[in-house]
Amino acid sequence: MAADNAAAATESGTAAPGTRGRAAILAGRTALGIEFGSTRIKACLVDADDPATVLAVGVHDWENEFVDRMWTYSLDAVWSGLQAAYADLLADADRRHSAAPRTFAAIGVSAMMHGYLAFDADGELLVPFRTWRNTTTGAASAELSELFGVNIPLRWSIAHLHQAVLDGEPHVARLRSITTLAGYVHERLTGRRVLGVGDASGMFPIDAATGTYDATLAARYDALAATRAELPALVELLPEVVAAGGAAGELTAEGAALLDPTGSLQAGIPLCPPEGDAGTGMVATNSVAPRTGNVSAGTSIFAMVVLERPLERVHHELDLVTTPAGDPVAMVHCNNGASELSAWAALFGRFAEAAGAPVAADAVFETLFGEALTGEADAGGLLAYNYLAGEPITGLAEGRPLVVRTPDSRLTLGNFMRAQLYGVFGTLALGMRVLDGEGVGLDRMFAHGGMFRTAGVAQRFLAGALDAPVSVAETASEGGAWGIAVLAAYLEAAREGMTLDAYLHRRVFGGFVFETAEPHPDDVAGFAAYLDRYRDGLGAERSAVDSIALKGAQ
Repeated sequence: MAADNAAAATESGTAAPGTRGRAAILAGRTALGIEFGSTRIKACLVDADDPATVLAVGVHDWENEFVDRMWTYSLDAVWSGLQAAYADLLADADRRHSAAPRTFAAIGVSAMMHGYLAFDADGELLVPFRTWRNTTTGAASAELSELFGVNIPLRWSIAHLHQAVLDGEPHVARLRSITTLAGYVHERLTGRRVLGVGDASGMFPIDAATGTYDATLAARYDALAATRAELPALVELLPEVVAAGGAAGELTAEGAALLDPTGSLQAGIPLCPPEGDAGTGMVATNSVAPRTGNVSAGTSIFAMVVLERPLERVHHELDLVTTPAGDPVAMVHCNNGASELSAWAALFGRFAEAAGAPVAADAVFETLFGEALTGEADAGGLLAYNYLAGEPITGLAEGRPLVVRTPDSRLTLGNFMRAQLYGVFGTLALGMRVLDGEGVGLDRMFAHGGMFRTAGVAQRFLAGALDAPVSVAETASEGGAWGIAVLAAYLEAAREGMTLDAYLHRRVFGGFVFETAEPHPDDVAGFAAYLDRYRDGLGAERSAVDSIALKGAQ
């Protein structure tokens, strides 16, 4: 759901007055956040003394590729995309403030969590980057979950590593380090092989007492791996873990040249620990304290709920990860989010263009979302499955997007669009029902992501799906890049001893206005009826996967 840069700037916080913004840029009192999302690489510049104030933004669109039945991005695309987003940010700063930054108070890097970037002793990539979206690790996930006594989802880095071991992949013998996308970019910029604790918690389980990888479980894995392959100790393969506010390195001359090939950017800038998109989403929604939660909707959709106490049982629908400060979090992660919704919007936009009445992309979404409000509470009997990829929560290794209805369903545009929006939340709601069964307390649920830009629609339907109030703040559509910029700005306050939660409340969100949607009884009942059909209809989705082969599949 692309927006032009000016719109993105104002959506990511409060636009800065030109004079103050120019002074902050020229004085180097700014924090730069960079996030590698699934479809966009975003750069966000904030006032380091007032991180709610966004000074400039930059955007570069990119897409994953399906190569040899693996979802991946090339490393060349990582660097060309980063440079393009940074150059776009510089141009925006010049347009808005007539100033070009040459240094920053701090920099932060965030990216999609999980996945597998494997390197040899010389730092050479051994196999193409395997992203979180791949669901080929079922055997490894099952074996590790049993070994550890905790749920190890298919997308976690340790599952990817162990699957490579199980499959006897030749590269395993040369393996000397693994990391995530954020960890890789951070290491190239600083020379430090570190990872924020939130991102690290999606590689391997974290011990809450030590704030780093669980040593007991790591020893179990080393013993298991030794029966099948020759590997360094797991703790040698994994990056060092650093909590929010901790020292994570400085921008080297080589790193500065990678980020800004023009040579204008100075070295020596401190970087905060690199984080995953789940952690930056928690920061961007001020939901890092117990009994708070957030939903992030993009190519994937996931909910994070900060826990007061450990869960009583292991659930395959739930990950146990952490906030950027290291507090325990239950995560409901769904591989499929708003991509199929966006594809339908593009189709309707093309229809308007072909009919001689072209409509801007944002207006297409506004029109379609508005029409969804006219639909019946249960979407008129329609079902929409947004499964472009496999979905572990529902046990599907691959996906086939479907729209399904019975002959007596009411096929209207309003019902169709409500079904599409409900479909984005369908699998998430199944996972959240599991949390409800654990009696997890939740005072506030926040939402962010591009689909929440159209005021009052997706937010209202999510409130109905969760049967809980859902709040959206000014950061809703560009939260991740802004969130990592805030974590970068937090470095200075952390040195003064301020906790992350206190920093967010006192320095960042004090002036923010949250729009809150209360669950409407009709929406709650309608979505519940939809979800019952959604659960019952999963057999049709499984049959589609079994009977319709992917192009090029053997």
